[in-house]
Order: sequence, then C-alpha cells, then structure tokens
Amino acid sequence: MRTRLPSMTSLLSFEAAARTLSFTKAAIELHLTQTAISHQIKNLESLLNHKLFTRKANNLALTKAGEEYLTIARDAILNLSTATERLTEQNNKDVLTIECLGMFAIKQLLPRLHEFQKKHPEIKLRIKTMQVLQSSLMHNFDVAIWHGNGNWIGLDAESLGKEEVFPVCSPELLSGNSTLKHPSDLSKFTVIRTISPVVNDEWANWLSFAQEDPIEFQSAINCDYLVTSLHAAIAGLGVALGRSTVVEEDLIKGNLIEPLSIRAPSLNNYYMVSPKGVGESKKTRAFKSWLKESVGVASHQ
Repeated sequence: MRTRLPSMTSLLSFEAAARTLSFTKAAIELHLTQTAISHQIKNLESLLNHKLFTRKANNLALTKAGEEYLTIARDAILNLSTATERLTEQNNKDVLTIECLGMFAIKQLLPRLHEFQKKHPEIKLRIKTMQVLQSSLMHNFDVAIWHGNGNWIGLDAESLGKEEVFPVCSPELLSGNSTLKHPSDLSKFTVIRTISPVVNDEWANWLSFAQEDPIEFQSAINCDYLVTSLHAAIAGLGVALGRSTVVEEDLIKGNLIEPLSIRAPSLNNYYMVSPKGVGESKKTRAFKSWLKESVGVASHQ
C-alpha cells in the first residue's frame, strides 16, 4: 500500500498561513506568490479530504481539522529540521552546540563563558536558549544544562552540585512596618510562585524543612518562568523562592535580600546532559570539565 504524504512545500505553506492567518504574509515569508500558497493549501485539503481554513468577513481562520493538523505539521517540520541540522553540523568538528535554560544562561553561563573561550579558542560556540525540556529522543546539542532529577531517557546526566531554595524579596518590601523574621510572618505577604514546566514550585518543600505548617498567604502571583518570578520579587511585588545557583548575584548587589536564614535542599538540581551512546567528543569533554570547575561540583564543595 502506497503511503500518502503531503509535499514539504504544502506543509510549509500551511504552517506559515496558519501562523500568520494570511496567505499574503505566508507568500512573502516563503518567497512564493499568493496564488502558489492557495494552490498548495488546496492540494493539502484534497489529500486530507478536510477543509483547513474558513473565511469570515475577509478574515482567515483555522477549522477544527486545521488546528489538529497544525500541531502534527509543526512537529514534522521541527523534527525534520532538527535532524537535518544535526547531521549537517556533525561535519563541523569545531562547533560546540550548548543548550541551556534561560535563567542559568543569564546568571551562570554567559558571565563566565569568556574563560572557556580563552582556554579553547579553537572551539566555536553555538548557544541555544530553551525554556522547555524536549521529551523527544532526538536532541540537537552536544551538551545541555537541564534542571530536574537527572533521570532522562536517552541522556547521560552529571550533577552540577546541590541547590538550595529560600525566600527572597526586595529590600523595599520590608521597609516601613513590614516585618519578616519568622516563617509564619509570610502569611502577611504576597507569595510569588513559579509554575513552570521545568522548574517546579517548592514552597511546600521549604515550609516543611522550616518545620512550618502550611501557610495561607495573603495572595499569590503565579509566573511561568523562574526569571519572571525573581524579577517580580526585585520589583517588590512579593516574596519569591530563590535558588542558590542563580540568585546569589542579586543578593550581593542588593537587588534582593534573604530575610530568613533558612535554606532547604532543593528537590531538583542543575545537570549537564549529553546524548547517550553517541561517543563524547573532545570539545564536549573540554566544556564539561571547565563547567564543573567553574560553576559546578568543584565550586560548591
């Protein structure tokens, strides 16, 4: 039985039109004519036997079938693009691709990376900032810095040291009559939570370590990324849970203060990860060794 597959041009045309909700914008982006985009969409609809777009008052909208197929099309394009990029880059032995979570990149990696460049000027760097861990078995990096428990399928993981969590806030938040001298005082404040697919909220863990019963906070602000939570704390919006790996600089500069001297071991930590079974290259070994010495295990002990 012959497999029925759409052309790559049809998939790219559909994805661009669905993202921009405009055949004209899709045509400009792909360097095609509007007629060509329309033709590719019609071919795809004919293959699928489903309408992918509807027009209402000159506005383009996805049908339900279009919304479902968009997810599949994007995954297919991304996977093929990633595989192509990875295979083509394998021939460039001097390029080291580093994938890193945004907060760690800003606070730890980038300020120190010039040290690695001085030691290894022959290695060209490619840095990919990411906010979501990819569950796919295909990873387009030589080494990555992820956050979690270190147990990921298809990856070797090496801890960068134990992390601690503790309340932090702006100095201005405690000016005037506001006091925060005991964990129970937190009930009078707005708490800032990190509801992230990568870095989990650990207020319950910290309260348990502090031997404090669950607290009903005055209010809560939920942020989707750790960097947002910490900047919300710096802005004086409430009390956030700082992480020792990424918050020390703001404590030193006085952007944040640590009102309670209680630090709990984090449930998760930062890890260096690399694809399992690939065979570690000289450039990857050099970077791992430097990173451990600079910000990892050696500097935490």
